[in-house]
Amino acid sequence: MSNEISVREALELPGAKIIDVRSESEYAEATIPGALNIPLLDNSQRAEVGKLYKQKGAEEARELGLQFVSPKLSGIVRQFSEQAQEGPLVVFCWRGGMRSKSVCSLLESMGLPVYRLVGGYKAYRRYVHEYLTRPLSLKVVVIHGLTGVGKTEVLHELRRMSLPAVDLEGLANNRGSVFGQIGMYPQPSQKMFDSLLVKELALWEAAGYIIVECESRRIGRLILPDNLLEAMRNGIKILAYCPIKMRMERIKRIYSSKNEFGLVENKEELKKAIKSLERRIGKQRTTEFCRMVDLGQLNEVVQHLLVSYYDPLYRYPSEPSAQYDLSIDTSDISTAAAKISAVLSKMEV
Repeated sequence: MSNEISVREALELPGAKIIDVRSESEYAEATIPGALNIPLLDNSQRAEVGKLYKQKGAEEARELGLQFVSPKLSGIVRQFSEQAQEGPLVVFCWRGGMRSKSVCSLLESMGLPVYRLVGGYKAYRRYVHEYLTRPLSLKVVVIHGLTGVGKTEVLHELRRMSLPAVDLEGLANNRGSVFGQIGMYPQPSQKMFDSLLVKELALWEAAGYIIVECESRRIGRLILPDNLLEAMRNGIKILAYCPIKMRMERIKRIYSSKNEFGLVENKEELKKAIKSLERRIGKQRTTEFCRMVDLGQLNEVVQHLLVSYYDPLYRYPSEPSAQYDLSIDTSDISTAAAKISAVLSKMEV
């Protein structure tokens, strides 16, 4: 019998190489962050084995699985052997059953350091669920501010300074608005987002706090857990502000990539986002803005959306305010991050 290991032990095992032996589709939906996929069965093979299991039972399904795996066994073993050179192997499947047991038995017979994750991915999902349903032990520092003040840039600079900054929008692959998916990869599944979030929260447990940007309950189609939202509501509040012209330049830089000829490359995505606002900004304004995007005339588009739509929507102050624990001018991101760092070091967070 191979060595067995719990989820928490696996996540804390130094140098562990976590291997997901489930099919490609299972892995693509969600996995343990950082896990490598070495599937025993591909998607169609898994479906056939599963169907046979339901129809005739475990023994027949096991024999069919062996037929599928045997021709590619040498390649699979080679992949595991390569990974074992970098650290101990932790292998898991859906429930810690036939797939992971068979792999672990084989690798152990070859003398490779290997652990089987007890309960498999299902046990990991329970770990994530429990983490996100109990009160959050971390204090939360929340950066508020109008669109374009550079909240995300400040977070990244704080992270570069080794402070516990967590980019929730980065984890979600969405900037949290109708323009939020422009230039971004597709959003992960809710399961994968939860896993990425728990990895970040656990990473900073020793620090005792995290720094995030203020978010609503949803980031794109993904939902933040109640324990984090509650901690954000009760956290330390920082206001970020800067001049409107600087906000406009940041927005243009983020959302409007241009080619070597100075033409907007993602104009169709921009126009689609603008059209989704037609009920709020009017059909005439929508048509005009789309025409301006085609012509590369973004200044008036951005200024109007900021001043007439986003600013009234979020209603944050555009200058220092006593309503917040700290107000920071973000005209220079490095300076703003340094000031936040200095203040937090003196506060009880």
